[in-house]
Amino acid sequence: MKEAWKEGLRVDRMEKGRRWDDRVILLLTLGCLVGWRTALVATPAAPTVEKVDPPSWWTGSTINPVRLLIQGHNLTGCRAEARGAGLRVVIPQTAHTGHEGQTGLRTSANGDYLFLDVTIDPQAAPGPRSIRITTPGGVTDAQFTIVAPLPRIGRFQGFSPDDFIYELMPDRFSDGDPSNDDPSQSPGMFDRSKPRYYHGGDFQGIINHLSYLKDLGATALWMTPIYANVNHLNERERYDGQAITDYHGYGAVDFYGVEEHFGDLTKLRELVDDAHRLGLTVIQDEVANHTGPYHPWVQDPPTPTWYHGTEAVHPEETWQTWTLIDPHAPPELRRATLDGWFLNILPDLNQDDPEVERYLIQNTLWWIGIAGFDAVREDTLPYVPRRFWHDWMGAIKGEFPRVNVVGEVYDGDPAMTSFFQGGRPRFDGLDSRVDTVFDFPLLYPIRRAFAEGKPLREAATMLAHDYLYPNPGLLVTFIGNHDMPRFMNEPGASLAGLELALTFIMTTRGVPMLYSGDEIAMPGAGDPDNRRDFPGGWPGDPHDAFEAAGRTPDQESALEHLRQIAHLRGELEPLRRGKLVDLAVGDQTYAYARITSGASVVILINNATTDVVFELDSGPVHLAEGTTLTDRLGSAAPLEVRGGKIRTTLPARSAGVYAKN
Repeated sequence: MKEAWKEGLRVDRMEKGRRWDDRVILLLTLGCLVGWRTALVATPAAPTVEKVDPPSWWTGSTINPVRLLIQGHNLTGCRAEARGAGLRVVIPQTAHTGHEGQTGLRTSANGDYLFLDVTIDPQAAPGPRSIRITTPGGVTDAQFTIVAPLPRIGRFQGFSPDDFIYELMPDRFSDGDPSNDDPSQSPGMFDRSKPRYYHGGDFQGIINHLSYLKDLGATALWMTPIYANVNHLNERERYDGQAITDYHGYGAVDFYGVEEHFGDLTKLRELVDDAHRLGLTVIQDEVANHTGPYHPWVQDPPTPTWYHGTEAVHPEETWQTWTLIDPHAPPELRRATLDGWFLNILPDLNQDDPEVERYLIQNTLWWIGIAGFDAVREDTLPYVPRRFWHDWMGAIKGEFPRVNVVGEVYDGDPAMTSFFQGGRPRFDGLDSRVDTVFDFPLLYPIRRAFAEGKPLREAATMLAHDYLYPNPGLLVTFIGNHDMPRFMNEPGASLAGLELALTFIMTTRGVPMLYSGDEIAMPGAGDPDNRRDFPGGWPGDPHDAFEAAGRTPDQESALEHLRQIAHLRGELEPLRRGKLVDLAVGDQTYAYARITSGASVVILINNATTDVVFELDSGPVHLAEGTTLTDRLGSAAPLEVRGGKIRTTLPARSAGVYAKN
């Protein structure tokens, strides 16, 4: 019995021992697990770098230091060291609040972005450099290049009333390099049968036809944006249930990238250089108001206030631009217009975030300085705070004094458009300093008169509002662009009306602009029908409108008329620089002169459907008795000053441009 008890006790102790051992093993196992987990937490992931904006900068710039936005992962708490002569890392003095490393460098809260300033020695040799980024998790390098500044001669020239601007969309002008029609990185978006897909136009196609622009009389080229767009269909913006591509360029996903369907940065620089050799200035189309819906920032913004809101929660654009010029409107009333997302799709950048402001300013300067652009066309100008434009323009003029800017203010009210031309402070105490804007207010009476047959008097009365503008002589005049139906799609439009409209914008004050295709009377309804391919720009096109033999009679008539009046404008200084003087205004007639100190040119336009007699005083034109003026368009009889009067008859729907031989 006793032995049995001992045996039971032994067994019981063994069981307890096993249970104790099990507990020890369990505790040891848990301890190992906890230690393993602690080890994982204590070992940070290695840093990585995916992108550096800007990727390069030039010596001798007014921007020094240059603010870099380095995108990657696991950058929190980093140190940075420049590697290579002539480059030095400095701590940003004004940056958005973020997580700081031991050196004071700022990163985004999630460690995906690093804001870094680098100074470039003015004597630094061009070439690649790197920035060594070190964190507790490891080391990585960010690549950066110091470049030599482009020579100033023949670049950064701006535009003036001496110019005639030709606007084109790279994708719709000419396909000079079929190898980039369907790039491997963005396949399946090329289809000429679909109006909202890429059609294959590119930089090489433009290069191939620069001589066409020169022969036409153009002196400046404006291309719609060439930023890199999303590499797949845009499902956010659909029409008739179909996704689209961002062939137009206004949906940027990389502000430092070139759209691969058009070419690359090297080819872009070749295009700009070739244009300059022919005497053509080049205008870059920029967008500072918004990004494309697929920009990586949308899901991972560099700062919490990079955009106005988020993809899920944001203000919607209300288009109440009148509030922006209303001195009685409080900020709350303007907010939706300034902060709203276009179409509830396009993410609205917050230029009041100092990092966004710095990024956009440097981006503009980089494109000008790297590509050699001469001027900027700025999209959606009113929807960005005027304070930003003031600072942005200051940076442009500081680096490139002759480069100027034309802003898009898509409105027919001259009180609205004039408010955004720089040159004087407005009620807010700010001078935007933006050089000029498009003359949308004059566009509408031009189209109504010469297409629909409405009173031509409306054009003259619109010009009477020039007192609102600080510099009306630099307004960009036009009869259409890529955002509206073609002139020839207006009710009542005709070839005669088109030629009168072209005569008018080439002879009145301002800088004339023509949208590609209007020189051949191309038809086209609203977007995208107004963006048809230029005939002859693609191999196998049935007609080649770049050549006279490939044009229809109407196309040839329109083009030759434009060519004649454009070259005449280049020949006669008063048509470019002369003071505009109204001589007589009727319901369907308009007589005016362009006068310089040394010459006068008289322009007569009869928009009526019957012949009209013009009788004008010669005094305002400063023409002596007996002076004879010849119609340089070659269709009307000469004018002679007799008894202080100029008298002639113009046929229906015709014009004369009269000057001394």
